[in-house]
Amino acid sequence: MSQGGDMTGAVALEDARERRVRADGVELCVAELGDPAQPTVLLVHGYPDSKEVWSEVAVRLAERFHVVLYDVRGHGGSTAPKPLRGGFTLEKLTDDFLAVVDAVSPDRPVHLVGHDWGSVQGWEFVTVERTEGRIASFTSMSGPSLDHMGHWIKRRVKRPTPRRIGQLLGQGAKAWYVYLLHTPLLPELAWRGPLGKRWPGIVRRAEKLPRGDYPGPTLPTDAAHGAWLYRDNMRARLARPRDDAYAHAPVQLITPLADQFLSEQLHDDLESWAPQLTRRTLPARHWIPRTRPDRLAGWITEFVTATEGGRPAPVATGKHTDRFGGQLVLVTGAAGGIGRATAFAFAEAGAHVIAVDRDAEGAARTAELSRLIGSPEAWAEVVDVSDEQAMEKLAEKVATEYGVVDVLVNNAGIGLSGSFLDTTPEEWRKVLDVNLWGVIHGCRLFGRQMAERGQGGHIVNTASLAAFLPSRSLPAYSTSKAAVLMLSECLRAELAGQGIGVSAICPGIVNTGITSTARFAGVDAEEERRLQRKTARLYGLRNYPPEKVADAVLRAVVRNQAVVPVTPEAHGGRLISRIAPRALRALARLEPPL
Repeated sequence: MSQGGDMTGAVALEDARERRVRADGVELCVAELGDPAQPTVLLVHGYPDSKEVWSEVAVRLAERFHVVLYDVRGHGGSTAPKPLRGGFTLEKLTDDFLAVVDAVSPDRPVHLVGHDWGSVQGWEFVTVERTEGRIASFTSMSGPSLDHMGHWIKRRVKRPTPRRIGQLLGQGAKAWYVYLLHTPLLPELAWRGPLGKRWPGIVRRAEKLPRGDYPGPTLPTDAAHGAWLYRDNMRARLARPRDDAYAHAPVQLITPLADQFLSEQLHDDLESWAPQLTRRTLPARHWIPRTRPDRLAGWITEFVTATEGGRPAPVATGKHTDRFGGQLVLVTGAAGGIGRATAFAFAEAGAHVIAVDRDAEGAARTAELSRLIGSPEAWAEVVDVSDEQAMEKLAEKVATEYGVVDVLVNNAGIGLSGSFLDTTPEEWRKVLDVNLWGVIHGCRLFGRQMAERGQGGHIVNTASLAAFLPSRSLPAYSTSKAAVLMLSECLRAELAGQGIGVSAICPGIVNTGITSTARFAGVDAEEERRLQRKTARLYGLRNYPPEKVADAVLRAVVRNQAVVPVTPEAHGGRLISRIAPRALRALARLEPPL
C-alpha cells in the first residue's frame, strides 16, 4: 500500500531515463523508471495530455515494476507527422506502440495501461492480430473501443427502446466536444489562443486537481495536434466497426462514476468482447491519473501481479467488488457485532481490512476470517478508541505500514441505560469517551490523512435510532449518539469539497453482543445482570442480524448517503421525529418494559 515514497511524480520524470524511438516518420519521446528486469508497465496518455499526466501513478508503480511512458506522436517531446491529416490513424498509432515495445521490452510482453485516448488506442492494440503476444494485460480507463462503441450505437439504433434511446441521447450530450473537434481550424485557433491559456485553471477547478507538473507547457500544441485523433478515427470506426475486436489479453476496466465525458452504459456488453474482464469503479471524475494515483497504482499492481502469476485477477465474489476491491478499510469495534459483520462485508468485496478493537483475540479472529472470505490482506490492531494518544499512534502506524485509509468506519460503542439522575459523572464520561470521543479521534486523525492525500475517501460513523428518539431510560447513550449524528452532518459539509463523503448509520434494535455488556445506572450488580439477560433476550427475539447493517454501510459509501436509518423502527422513528416530534416526546415519558 505504498504512498509513492518521498519522491513526487514531477521529480521522478525529471530523473527518468529517456530515449528516442523512431516509428513511421515520427520520433517518440520515451521515459523509463524502475528496474528493467521487472515486468514492464506501459502507460499511454489521452487527450489533450502528454505523458506527464501519469507522473504520480508512474512513481508509485516504479517501486515494483519497469515503468515506461511515451508521448503520443504530436504531443510533448514527440514529433508530429507531416502532414497532420491521416497521420493519427489507429493503425499508425499501433505502429508507434510496437516500436516502443520492441525498444523497451523486446523479449517480454508488456502490461498496457491507457487513459482517455490512451485507452482508445489500447483497445485497438489489444484486439488486433499483429500485437498478439506482445501484451500481457490491459487496464482501460475513460476510453472505450471505437469498434465496441460503434456496435453499441448500432444495436440501439436498430432496436430502439425508451431506455436505449435515453442512453444514446445521454452519451451524445456528453460527447459535445467531439463535434467541435471535427470543425476545421476552430479547435487549433482556440487551443493556441485563449483556451490553451485558461485550460489549466479550468481543469483544476472542475476536477479539483492538485497543483503540480500538469498540464505541461506543450498543452496548446498537443491539443491542436490531438484534434486529428478524433478526425482521423471517430467517424470511420463508428460507421464501420470491426467485428473481430476481441481482446486477446486479460482486461481491467476502471470506470470513474462521475465521468463527464463517458456514460457507464457504454461498457454494458463488454464481457462479450473481453472474456477475461475485471471491473472496478471509482467515485471520481475524468482525470483519475491525477486525482486517484494511489488507487490506480494499487489496482494496476494487483492486476499485473495476478497476471504475471498466471492467476485470475484478485476480485472477490461479494457485493460491490468493483467498488471496494483493493481499497483499504479500517473498522473500529470489529471484534464482534456490527463491526465484525462490516469488516466481513468489505472483505467479501475484496477490500484490505484493518480490524480494530480493544479485544485483541476478537480483532485477530475478525482479521483471520476476513482473509478467508475474500480480503487480499487483513490485519488486527488493538486499541481503546477513547484513548487519544493510543489513537494517534494507531493512525501513524496505519499510514506508515498500510497506507492512507480509503474508508473509515467508526463503529466502536458501549451501551448505558438508566435515568439521568441515577447516572454518575464517571458513567457519563465513559459513554462519551467511547461513543463520541472515539468517533472524534477517528475522524480527526484518519480524516486529516484523507484530506492531506487529496484523493477522496469516505467516513462512516455508527450513530443509532437513539440519535433522534428521546428516551427517559437512555439519556447518556442517546446524547452520545445524537452528537455523533450532528458531528457527521457537520463533517460532511466541511469535507465535501475534498471528495470525502461522510455517512451516519442509525440502526435500531440489532441482535449484537452490546446488550450483554451494556451498563445499567443506579442498580446493584445482581440487578444489572438480570437486566442484561432480559435485554439480550428481547434483542434476540427481534433477531435483526448485524449483516443487514453491514450491507447498509457499504450501500451508504457507494451512494454517498448522509443519514441511513437501518431497521423498520429506525426508519419509523426518523420519520416521526420530522413530522410529529411531539408524539416522540410523549412516547419518551413511558417506562421501558425492563
